[in-house]
Amino acid sequence: MIRRRAFLLAGLASVAMASASVAAGKNHGPGVSDTEIRIGQTMPYSGPASAYGVQGMVEVAYFRKLNEKGGINGRKVNLISLDDAYSPPKTVEQTRKLVESENVLAIYGTVGTPTNTSTHKYLNSKKVPQILISTGAAKWNDPKNFPWTTAFFPLYDVEGAIYGRYIIQNIPDAKIAILSQNDDAGRDYVRGFKEGLGDRAKSMVVAETTYEVTDATVDSQMVKLKNSGANVFFLMATPKFGAQAIRKKHELDWKAQTFLVSVAASIGSVLKPAGFEAAQGLITATAMKTPGDPKWKDSPDMKAYADFMKSAGMENLFTDSSAALGYLSATLLHRMLEAAGDDLTRENLMKQATNLNMTDLPMLLPGVAIHTTPENYSPFNTLMLQRFKGEGFELFGEPISAQKH
Repeated sequence: MIRRRAFLLAGLASVAMASASVAAGKNHGPGVSDTEIRIGQTMPYSGPASAYGVQGMVEVAYFRKLNEKGGINGRKVNLISLDDAYSPPKTVEQTRKLVESENVLAIYGTVGTPTNTSTHKYLNSKKVPQILISTGAAKWNDPKNFPWTTAFFPLYDVEGAIYGRYIIQNIPDAKIAILSQNDDAGRDYVRGFKEGLGDRAKSMVVAETTYEVTDATVDSQMVKLKNSGANVFFLMATPKFGAQAIRKKHELDWKAQTFLVSVAASIGSVLKPAGFEAAQGLITATAMKTPGDPKWKDSPDMKAYADFMKSAGMENLFTDSSAALGYLSATLLHRMLEAAGDDLTRENLMKQATNLNMTDLPMLLPGVAIHTTPENYSPFNTLMLQRFKGEGFELFGEPISAQKH
């Protein structure tokens, strides 16, 4: 009788504490307490896309620095970042660990289309936010069927279409060769690129081939494409293979105009390893300022980014576009968590992620906004083209709509 009474009193005390918490305006979801917010992610710290692991390194460092200053509303952000080696089975294993053992509030910033695809249905069925993921596959913008997933990249098919439209307008005699990664990301980019070319795609594209992420090199593919006689080269690759392709194109003395997708347009991890001489004149699209570009050296956001990278002991990665993207992404998550206040539930975090309207985030080009709505999860509205010259990029032309027409 005494034991039953004790359990009853304990139960009443728990209800009273919960009521007091609600009365105080606090609403905690999984992974949240009065002192901590637990967020999870997987990153390719090893494997064929390990160059992208820099994003995770920067994001972890960002929240470590933030925690040293007191965190967010008195809570420390515990970003648990696990290696998935860019291997979907490993992503599934690590994500389940984060959700079911680490009890995280959300999965954030995971890199890659195949990796995020492997956990897409699982996370949505569990109603776990899969937010600001580092991939631009078109399927991430599907609020009706996958309301718990948002991307943080210009959509690949839309970016591809921008290159196609530019070629139609500026290189009317183009004979195009295409190299792409054999996965959803590659297919999205190529589909969008051909949509941009419109009715002329069939006559303009003279050669097309793919590679697997498990391939050692893309040398044989490059020889085949060069022999096609193409004068335009559309390259969709992750950093390792992007550097290989650019270097091999130069070795083959293939003079075709290169269009390089933004996911491989890092000066530090792609163009420098390929050789700056090999990268001259290539064109890519961007929404972000390029670290190291003299035109931005005095801008307050670039100075703050440089100071952060120095304080984090990552000065050598300053020009790596993955580092800049990680810094921008972490800043955005910081603001979202701050805006959520004490209503730190999965539902409210998704509300923040799907109602973004920001123009003042660091590293964004002037005129570029991050904007989402509950009906449209695509975060970027505009992109600009830039050409590699010397040891950096030069912007040219006007901002181009990143929305489908």
